[in-house]
Amino acid sequence: MGAPLFRVLAAVFVVVFAVSGPGNLVSGQTHHVVGGEEGWSSGSNISSWLSGRVFRVGDKLWFSLPASEDTIVELQSLEELASCDLRNPIKMYADASNHVVLDKEGTRYFSSGNLENCKNGMKLPVSVQNRHHDDDEPYEPEPFPPEKPYPYPPPITPYPAGATSLNVISAVVFAGLYLSCIGM
Repeated sequence: MGAPLFRVLAAVFVVVFAVSGPGNLVSGQTHHVVGGEEGWSSGSNISSWLSGRVFRVGDKLWFSLPASEDTIVELQSLEELASCDLRNPIKMYADASNHVVLDKEGTRYFSSGNLENCKNGMKLPVSVQNRHHDDDEPYEPEPFPPEKPYPYPPPITPYPAGATSLNVISAVVFAGLYLSCIGM
């Protein structure tokens, strides 16, 4: 009598966990290593790395560089980024971890704290979308000012945020049903 009850409880637990648990964990945030394998350096192609990338509220940016070599500054406007005006940053990131949490919607502007590095392309405009952004809505990046051209990445197509969590939910449900069928 205990085995069938255990199977039912196990199946109920798996379904409840699948519906409430992993979806929130998996779709919570993405860690973006700026520049990819090349990292944050004057030799990396930041525009190419940005192409097709979607940033959502809760994601993290990781700037891979030794803190002793450079700092990251967050600037107030596109104009400051395009002209490498580093005189009045919103914030400086100079610790060893060099990560930034994208905690709200909108466009944020990051640059190397070194003027020469900024002029050599180490600058990053990031358009942060709501976590539950409508995927049918086309994304149009903010254009750079015409007097200071900067190669801006082409418009990107958002990825379906729920696709990963759906795969995890399916795997958990399948595992729970399998365990309840073999009589664990």
